[in-house]
Amino acid sequence: MAGSLTLKWGTVKGWDGLDAEAQTAMQTFADLGMSASAVRQQMTPAHVDALCALIDAVDEPIINDWSGGDMTRDEAKAYVREYAEKRRA
Repeated sequence: MAGSLTLKWGTVKGWDGLDAEAQTAMQTFADLGMSASAVRQQMTPAHVDALCALIDAVDEPIINDWSGGDMTRDEAKAYVREYAEKRRA
């Protein structure tokens, strides 16, 4: 098992049970700079790429904490990319 991932505000809100591959992807994301508050997280293009790599490394479904719904990997990556674009606008 690769573990679970919860997203909110287009970024990481929480995770659990990450395997080695997912831990490495999470560390890459964190090394770019990670806010303690999802709403305040700065999402540079490098952050988006790192988060998409993390999404690829975890089990489905990915949880959307805002809506309470589940997402596939493709839906989660689209959510992260769209949210990052909205923040930059």
